[in-house]
Amino acid sequence: MRTGSPSSNGSQSEEGSSSSDHQQPQQEDQEQEQQLHTPTHAHAVVPAATSEEIQAEYGSNLKLLECNSQVAELLTILRDKNTTRSDFKFYADRLIRLVIEESLNQLPYTHCDVETPTGAIYEGLKYRSGNCGVSIIRSGEAMEQGLRDCCRSIRIGKILVESDANTHEARVVYARFPDDIGSRQVLLMYPIMSTGNTVLQAVNVLREHGVPESCIILSNLFCTPMAARTVVNAFPKLKILTSELHPVAPNHFGQKYFGTD
Repeated sequence: MRTGSPSSNGSQSEEGSSSSDHQQPQQEDQEQEQQLHTPTHAHAVVPAATSEEIQAEYGSNLKLLECNSQVAELLTILRDKNTTRSDFKFYADRLIRLVIEESLNQLPYTHCDVETPTGAIYEGLKYRSGNCGVSIIRSGEAMEQGLRDCCRSIRIGKILVESDANTHEARVVYARFPDDIGSRQVLLMYPIMSTGNTVLQAVNVLREHGVPESCIILSNLFCTPMAARTVVNAFPKLKILTSELHPVAPNHFGQKYFGTD
């Protein structure tokens, strides 16, 4: 299924999804999620929100990855301007894997019984059928391998959102999904949310393709309070899993990860 037309250097990829070449201009990461309008002093210390504060303000559908010492170190490395690209990608992949794993916990499960090699019956759980991933091009593609590492052969769709250079209005110019996406649970992957405008457009196009709002889980690495409020107010049934809610978003993520900074 298509919305609009792909970019000139886009290409068809396996598993019924379409991908944009990584040489595409960097306007996706720079324009989709515009920089916060309130300037922050270069050396200002801005405290991050806690899980209790998040639930009180944003409700139970916005969940924060438990910030233990390991997660705190990963967040620190990714925000450090002196981190090399090779280290950045390595530690970003580690954080992505943690976020994906926790996002999978938000999917619906059903009870099942299996027989062990000794003949005993084990009462366990399994996914309900029909899960898929959708990445928002381009930075969302950084999260695809983490999902595939956890869910072998999962199908992944694509959404390309661009912003008007003058009005900064976001619009979907390309979308490619499995034909039966309306009957699936969707993990929407996008690492940086500064304003939330890109995610709003992506969720709207998923809804237009028959995906219920309650069947979408947004897997995110860094989110600002402004973006969280925007998305939660627009889609209160959408589940959001992020590693950090902080006023300053590392908007360099996509360029650094793909080596185009």
